[in-house]
Amino acid sequence: MFTGIVQAVGRIVSTRPFVVDAGRLPLGDVRSGDSICVQGCCLTVTRKAGRRLSFDVSKETLRVTAGLDRPGAVNLEKSLALGDRLGGHLVTGHVDGVGACASVKGSVYAFRAPAALARYIARKGSVTVDGVSLTVNAVRGGRFEVNLIPHTLKVTTLGRLAPGAEVNLEVDLVARYVERLAGR
Repeated sequence: MFTGIVQAVGRIVSTRPFVVDAGRLPLGDVRSGDSICVQGCCLTVTRKAGRRLSFDVSKETLRVTAGLDRPGAVNLEKSLALGDRLGGHLVTGHVDGVGACASVKGSVYAFRAPAALARYIARKGSVTVDGVSLTVNAVRGGRFEVNLIPHTLKVTTLGRLAPGAEVNLEVDLVARYVERLAGR
């Protein structure tokens, strides 16, 4: 489990093998077998060499995500430990689908979500975009808006988004379970 509070921006340096330079992510307690959220996707560390982390990434993971198929900046978060603060919301790192940035107007970012996910996105609810926990301010059909504060733009990859850019989306975990329990 993760919180959606990005701890560092790293960089994919190679996709075969899949290697990430961890940037400023604290690595003192990171070991092989640990989970790291990379751009919203939970991946298992297979090797640690200095500031570089290696992961196995399946074809299925690449098929259902965006941004893991090429070198570039990525949001990073280590998994929660018991007793850690939950500053964002409960995030599994299981990407539900790929959405797209629809528009950027000042601090307001609008995104398009696939129809199958849109029903889980609610005003004042939580959503994860590229591993970042965000509060939804408005929803219209498959489009939702969030306000991004300067701090979030500075410490994540979201400030680099432009209309049309693909993003990894994870909807609220509680919403998925409520739907299942309610039997739709």
